[in-house]
Amino acid sequence: MLAAALIGVGVLTIHAYAAEGWAMSNNSWVYLDNSGNRVTNSWRKGADNQWRYLNGSGQMAVSCWADGEYYVDANGIMVTNKWLKLVPSYSYNGEEKWFYFGNSGKIVKDGWKKLDGRSYYFDSDGVMQTGWTEDGLYYLGSDGAMKTGWRYLEAPDSSYDNGYGPESGDGSYWYYFASNGKKFCTSTGDQTGEYRVSKINGKYYCFDSEGRMQTGWVYMEGDPDTAGTNTIENWRYFAEEGIKNATLGSAISGWLSLEPPEKLQDNVDEPVVWYYFSKDGIPKRGLESGDASTNDFVKVDGKYYLFNQKGNPASGLYKIEIARTGEYTSYYFDSSSKTAVKGKRTVEEGDGSKETYYFNEGSYAGRGVTGVKNNYLYYMGKLQRADSDTRYIPVSITSGNTIKTYVVNTSGRVMKNTTVKDRDGNKYKLDKSGYLVEFNDSKAGNGSYGEPVEPVFPDKE
Repeated sequence: MLAAALIGVGVLTIHAYAAEGWAMSNNSWVYLDNSGNRVTNSWRKGADNQWRYLNGSGQMAVSCWADGEYYVDANGIMVTNKWLKLVPSYSYNGEEKWFYFGNSGKIVKDGWKKLDGRSYYFDSDGVMQTGWTEDGLYYLGSDGAMKTGWRYLEAPDSSYDNGYGPESGDGSYWYYFASNGKKFCTSTGDQTGEYRVSKINGKYYCFDSEGRMQTGWVYMEGDPDTAGTNTIENWRYFAEEGIKNATLGSAISGWLSLEPPEKLQDNVDEPVVWYYFSKDGIPKRGLESGDASTNDFVKVDGKYYLFNQKGNPASGLYKIEIARTGEYTSYYFDSSSKTAVKGKRTVEEGDGSKETYYFNEGSYAGRGVTGVKNNYLYYMGKLQRADSDTRYIPVSITSGNTIKTYVVNTSGRVMKNTTVKDRDGNKYKLDKSGYLVEFNDSKAGNGSYGEPVEPVFPDKE
């Protein structure tokens, strides 16, 4: 076949003034110019229209590198559009490498090449690369193809350890590579700082500047030693091994019971506490001042919760501003369920005393009642009542520009449509609604006759 391919151009024996073409000389093919001289270091086509190379001796090269960046097969034909595993022309150890010869026959080198829908990277010598490449930004499999999606890999040699990244027992980490092959890290995202949080298949994941997927508590400002000891601010949580119904490394959404970040562990009441996370792994938290508003409440499954600055759900009695109106009330959060309670309750106040409270049901659920409820008077949820030394006391409740005065007995019951005297002889006349209309036989005014007794709130951080 080879002879036939070459004969079509003209096979000559060597003699003077021969026509230009291929010739056989000492069992080797040569190419003679029109002067009968051998052509050297040059390409010529055969009758099959395939390129062949004449080496420095003028012989047709076979099964070897040719002209520096080409390769010819056993028939001397220039290899095109083909992978070959070869010993590089510059090699001294005889180790074979993969090369790709393009449409022109020249090796592909110095960058990326897409072949059969897959991307490959070649160095300046045309050697197909594997493993990490381009300063650890891409990863190439053992087949040389650029990888995408999740990969569990040893860190690249260029990887920088900041001393507080994820731990690894085998030196490998999870990385995620986009469809363009670039790994997710801070340098390939639109976020600044130590970390990048990205949504992948509907879940949020966190990657550091080296692209390593993070797990557990992550201090988003960098070095956790610089974090405060009394706030969960700037912390996020990403699922560790063993977290039920969670994908490793994904942000937790909803309730989760965890050990706090190490910086906060000496400043919480229990070693394991509850947190409530938004879908991107941020725990809910309250104001640092502890001066909470109903605007800070979190509604979960129809129930209200309040979180402190450490991210823990509140329990016990709290003074709460109604929206940002400057008006306050009380809420009581159950110690076990952490939800705002409703209805009549016995509540332990900040001084240790136990008092009767009533918290709204229905509208404004959980808000301490101010006013009359079931014929009893409450202020900020606390039952107003006279002691045995006074028997009756007036309590004036301000509502807007109006002051309404009630009179209650020792059980807190509102006196209605009657006249009563306290033990000091003060006389109170009440109408059918329980409003004071006369005090000591004089018409009652719009002033205050007795301040309500406020709740004794525990000190909150």
